[in-house]
Amino acid sequence: MRFVRYVIIGNSAAGIGAAEKIRQLDKTGEIIIVSNEPHHTYSRPLISYLLQGKTDEQRMKYRDDTFYERNECRLLAGKTVIKVWPDDKYVELDDGETIPYDKLLVATGSSAFIPPIEGLDTVTDKYTFMSLSDAKALQTALGRDKKVLILGAGLIGLKCAEGIKDKTGEITVVDLAPGILSSILDEEGARIVQSHLESEGIKFILSAGVKSFCGNTARLDNGKTVKFDILVIAVGVRPNTKLLEGIAKIDKGIVINDKCETTAQDIYAAGDCTQSTDVSSGRSKIMALLPNAYMQGECAGANMAGYDMSFNKAIPMNAVSFFGLHIITAGTYQGDVYTDKRDGGYKKLFYGPERLNGYILIKNVDKAGIYTALIRERTPLSSIDFSLICERPGLMAFTRIARERILGGAQ
Repeated sequence: MRFVRYVIIGNSAAGIGAAEKIRQLDKTGEIIIVSNEPHHTYSRPLISYLLQGKTDEQRMKYRDDTFYERNECRLLAGKTVIKVWPDDKYVELDDGETIPYDKLLVATGSSAFIPPIEGLDTVTDKYTFMSLSDAKALQTALGRDKKVLILGAGLIGLKCAEGIKDKTGEITVVDLAPGILSSILDEEGARIVQSHLESEGIKFILSAGVKSFCGNTARLDNGKTVKFDILVIAVGVRPNTKLLEGIAKIDKGIVINDKCETTAQDIYAAGDCTQSTDVSSGRSKIMALLPNAYMQGECAGANMAGYDMSFNKAIPMNAVSFFGLHIITAGTYQGDVYTDKRDGGYKKLFYGPERLNGYILIKNVDKAGIYTALIRERTPLSSIDFSLICERPGLMAFTRIARERILGGAQ
């Protein structure tokens, strides 16, 4: 194999997945990882636990301290790629350095969306909650006498609320939607989780948006005002696609195929900046989820190294907990519905004539992996005991041959 220089833009799950797969398949090629963050690779979902004191920066690391050395990767931390030159095959950094590549992976993730609200520039203490640096900056501003206003009742805003709850005086969450977690929960599920969060002291103002700010006072479009000391903006994210504008096809995200190839030669993309096919619905969409990002990174890395690998099992999936209440959702909420509310839990399965399309699990989430596998693999429901799967998910609902395959006993 000839010597190949691999350049990876991004140091999170997708970039790490690519680096590991490349090094597994190519022992001699040069791997350069460029990251605009100054940190060792870390797990972003843990930033709220850092604020809670449940973890620390060492334990947040996505890979151990020897990762880069062990995999012979050169990390350029705190550096930003400002331009890709596809014809001459090099990237340009913000300090003027240029780095040639043979194969390029864009794994630039996503950034917080900052809404154009009148008077936002007059707010003295405002933060986003997307990165380790964001969390550390917010941590320095918190105090037990401080009132915090969080814009956004999605996953990021609510994990922030959980993370800071014991370090601040009062938390109010405002969202335009009538229910919390509107992108992943139905109305009834949202009420269950909201009630749980309210029991922990989190306040909500829903079906309302901020019309304007005047210093540290928010004027809502329902006529109310909210005074606060600290503002956290968590209204959504936008994929970081700018580097490939005019170079590769971009819709809402960078469009990739099953091999994580873009429409530009020798340029691949993976993770939250991309748009790919959701197998549960058949639609092309952004699925900003860590497991998908890592598997896409692996796929990209294999193909960059000259091997043939496809990843065509991406689905929307979220696994999260708030103050001990566990929630897992996956797939698309279409078709007939099976509902189970026993033992204080909440389960909804969405299915068609031959496929499980999606699910919502709140509280009792132990066997979620079986439902996820049914969706990813598009398993025909006629091949399993679906009524048993609905009530008591387990391997006994599968045929003997299917059980052996799942357990590794058959190829």
